Amino acid sequence: MNENIGKRNALLAQKIIGGLSSRNMTGYYAENRDEALRVALSLIPEGSTVTMGGGMSVHEIGLSAALKQGSWNFIDRDGIEDKRAAMLAAYDADVFLSGANAITEDGILVNIDGNANRVSAIAQGPKKVLFVVGMNKVASDVDSAVKRARNVAAPINAQRFGLSTPCARTGSCMNCKSPDTICCQFLITRYSKHPGRIHVILVNDVLGF
Repeated sequence: MNENIGKRNALLAQKIIGGLSSRNMTGYYAENRDEALRVALSLIPEGSTVTMGGGMSVHEIGLSAALKQGSWNFIDRDGIEDKRAAMLAAYDADVFLSGANAITEDGILVNIDGNANRVSAIAQGPKKVLFVVGMNKVASDVDSAVKRARNVAAPINAQRFGLSTPCARTGSCMNCKSPDTICCQFLITRYSKHPGRIHVILVNDVLGF
């Protein structure tokens, strides 16, 4: 990461962390992926049950690999034949891991989902939700965050999954009702009712989509 970009990210992250705090959520800033991994593991007690939704950022900092190798009960959805059982287990997990499609400068998280297993677990169920968010996901406000989720994250994910959606072909949201659409559920997390439940690690790197 360019040094000047890093300086800007560090300052912007403090603003976001302040916004998260005002919304009953806790934020952290990591200078790189290794630091993000250390922070994440410090927030996940050994022996706890951990699961996740789709989150490239979680994989990219090496968190999912570390959990598989360590002394955690990591429910790996990709490694279980019964996907529905794995998804349902998330609601009773100690820790749920996720990336974010976007986060605003004042600490509001925006996520879009197809099956809704990810956004529903973020909203309610797991005792703790831990986000790993690259600074590339920062948007100025909620409208910009939703536009980012629909026009950047969704088309890339549709292409990644090999889906036949207009955005996969054009690279931008067409507000479709395609059977393959992954823009089924929108979750805007602007406040947490439960102190200590939602934690957000902001990473000085380009992570996920």
